[in-house]
Amino acid sequence: MANQIEANLREQLIDRHQQLEAAIINHGESAQLRQLLHEVDAALGRLKNGSYGLCEVCHDPIETDRLLAYPLVRFCLDHLTPREQQALERDLDLAAQIQTKLLPERDFAFGGWQVGYHYEAFGPVSGDYCDLVCAEDGNLYFMLGDVSGKGVAAAMVMAQLHAMFRTLIPMRLTVCQLVERANNLFCESTLPMHYATLVCGRAGNSGTVEICNAGHLPILWLNGGEVRDIKASGLPVGVFYNQEFSSISVQLAPDDALLLYTDGFSESQDSTGEEYGLERMANLVSNDRMTLPKALIDRCLVDLKKFRSGTRKSDDLTIMAIRYTQL
Repeated sequence: MANQIEANLREQLIDRHQQLEAAIINHGESAQLRQLLHEVDAALGRLKNGSYGLCEVCHDPIETDRLLAYPLVRFCLDHLTPREQQALERDLDLAAQIQTKLLPERDFAFGGWQVGYHYEAFGPVSGDYCDLVCAEDGNLYFMLGDVSGKGVAAAMVMAQLHAMFRTLIPMRLTVCQLVERANNLFCESTLPMHYATLVCGRAGNSGTVEICNAGHLPILWLNGGEVRDIKASGLPVGVFYNQEFSSISVQLAPDDALLLYTDGFSESQDSTGEEYGLERMANLVSNDRMTLPKALIDRCLVDLKKFRSGTRKSDDLTIMAIRYTQL
C-alpha cells in the first residue's frame, strides 16, 4: 500500500480512536462504542505490524477503494460472508440510486440552450461528474469531470464535487473563481491521492460561453462545418492548494454545439487494443452542427459500439452535448 494512503488512514483511525474514547467518557460505557473502539485499535495494530490492508483469509490486498471508504474492513470481496455480501450489495444499490438522483434531467433546455448527456458507470457506481445548473443570474452552468480511481471512493468524491459547485454557483463568481474555490475545498477535504479533471462552463443567452478546462480532455466545438478543440489550460482540481486557473470565452453561432466526454469514451479500445481516439470522434461529428443533442450522443454511442465490436468496457463513460439555438 502506498505510504501516503497508509499515513492518511492511520491519521483517520487515530482520530476515530480519540472520538470514541471521548464519547465513552462523556456518555458512559456502551457495548457498541466499546466494540467500535476495539475494531479501531485492531486496525491500528495491523498498521503497526504490517498486515493492514491484507485479507485475513487469503492475505491478498483488499480493494483500495473499500479501505478508503471503510478503513476497518478486514476481508477482500472474495471472502465476505454471505451476510456481508448481501449487506454490501444493498449498500451499493442504495449508493447507485443516490448517485442517479444527483444527475440532471436527461433532455435539458434553458434559455437558448439544449443539452443532452449519457452517463454510464463501469460498476455499480461511477467516478464521473456531470451536472447542469440554471442559475438565478440567467446563465447555464455545465460541469463534467472524471475523478481519479474507480468504485465507491471515486463516487464519494464525485458527490462531493456536486455539492461544492451547487453551493458555490449562487455566489455569482467568475468561472475561474468558481473552480479555484472548489479546488481549495477539494484539497482541504479529500485524501492527497484524489484529484479530478474538470470542465466548468457558463453559457449565456447571447451564445457566449466562458470555459475553464482543468486538466480534462479537449472539448469539441462544432462550428459550422469545422470541428475545433478547446484544450486544457491548467492542472486538474485537487493537485495543489491555491492553484490558479484560467478560462477562455468562445462565441457560439446559432446551431453550434459543444461536445464533452470522459476518457471512458475516447480511450475505449477495440479487440486489437487500438483506442477510439479524438480524431475519429471529430470526423464523426463534423457535419452534425445542427443535430439535436440526444441524436448527436446516440450517433456517437452507436459508432463506439461498432468500434468496440463486443470488447468489454473498462471505465466509466460520460458524454454531454450542448447546442446553442438562440432565443
